[in-house]
Amino acid sequence: MRTLFLNPPSFEGFDGGAGSRWPASREIESYWYPVWLCYPAGMLPDSKVVDAPPHKISIEQTVEMARDFELLVLFTSTPGFHVDVKIAEMMKDSNPGLKVAFVGPPVTVEPEKSLRASMAIDFVVKREFDHAIVDFANGKPLDEIPGVVFRKDGGFQHNPEAPPIENLDSLPWVSKTYKRDLDFRRYNVPFLLHPFLSLYTSRGCPAMCTFCLWPQTHSGHRWRLRSTDDIVNECRYVQENFPGLKEIFFDDDTFNYQKARTIELCGKLKSLKMTWSCTSRVTTDYDTLKAMKEAGCRLLIVGYESGDQQILKNIKKGATIDMARRFTANCKKLGLVVHGDFIVGLPGESRESIRKSIDFAKELDVETIQVSIAHPYPGTEFYDHATKNGLITIDAMTDEQGHQLPNVIYPGLDRGELVNWVERFYDEYYFRPKVAFRLVRKAMFNGSERKRLYKEAREYLALRSKRKVFVKTEKQQSSAVLSSGD
Repeated sequence: MRTLFLNPPSFEGFDGGAGSRWPASREIESYWYPVWLCYPAGMLPDSKVVDAPPHKISIEQTVEMARDFELLVLFTSTPGFHVDVKIAEMMKDSNPGLKVAFVGPPVTVEPEKSLRASMAIDFVVKREFDHAIVDFANGKPLDEIPGVVFRKDGGFQHNPEAPPIENLDSLPWVSKTYKRDLDFRRYNVPFLLHPFLSLYTSRGCPAMCTFCLWPQTHSGHRWRLRSTDDIVNECRYVQENFPGLKEIFFDDDTFNYQKARTIELCGKLKSLKMTWSCTSRVTTDYDTLKAMKEAGCRLLIVGYESGDQQILKNIKKGATIDMARRFTANCKKLGLVVHGDFIVGLPGESRESIRKSIDFAKELDVETIQVSIAHPYPGTEFYDHATKNGLITIDAMTDEQGHQLPNVIYPGLDRGELVNWVERFYDEYYFRPKVAFRLVRKAMFNGSERKRLYKEAREYLALRSKRKVFVKTEKQQSSAVLSSGD
């Protein structure tokens, strides 16, 4: 079957979720590669990957494509699901013979609910969908495909799940699918060099963080590794086939989880003399970081999450504040750049714990930070905790443009205040003289960086203005409720 793998258009600037760990419209426009879709696409020569958001492909243009395909595989996300359903229905109307499969975290967690949402969805595939989709496209009946859920005899048939894919070397290189179907210059993440390209060197994550979407709903906790030779060979292919590329990003849930494997890989990457970046935990020791730096590593994305030790314990982070301090000091000593991720609104959050996080972030003083609003995605332990304790509001987790809004609240911390704390976090961190000087210095000597920083500043200030209106509206509504005596 001629197959269309689709990361659909939805909100403006929304990085739908086909490779994004935090599906939402970012403060600053960013696009991650649709890595998950590109694996099975690489096994179907007559297929096509369409990543609508970065390529600025409209809903109308997407619907027109329906006539050219027999199977649509749409990667959906919780915030964008309702829009994705409408697109699928429009594509089915355009081509009634089109078979439609939904994949992604929401359909893994709630397959029957997903199928009930629309008759346009013929079936869903839970968790990893590589072989299931390829088997169906090659003519295998749904009854015989593991992980599939579909309608049958007035009900739903749940096929047993397949075990996780162990031999990752048997999968195609996603970079070959990128070259075939995507424009790598369209992908931009503010703290990565542009243009960049992302790869996985492993699947799954053994860490037990309660809020993290992917291991709990999609890739699993079992950590599976590609061979170091296979990784290096793909990196060499990338160097030879993407002229002008500035950086490779290893987009694993946790790239350097195991010291011996990381050092082995770094020993082989050295010969490529390439610049690369990756994710990292603060548990990584100095020797591993040193090997990474010597092999060309430039930047680490690090999930600090909170500066309050109790919050870290609540979310089963498996790390301490002191570990984070030592790790950050080691990175600075080695000249490794750090982009730090923090989250406001995790279980046990209070004004005091947020204040600790802000002060801790300023103490660490890493190159850049991102502050997200905690979202209890269905299928996560965080969601179960929030539901059990009545913390989830009925409101959506994004606004009409796909930007994050709180949908979990705590005693003494309403939605408006959580959003206000995010803004205070950014303001206190970035509006410091040494940080401002760091950014200005970066822009002074690099014209492309100057244009990029200007664009990012405009985008952030526009969102900042919107958030201030939201906070003001929430305060007015709270005051109205209090004055009415409710």
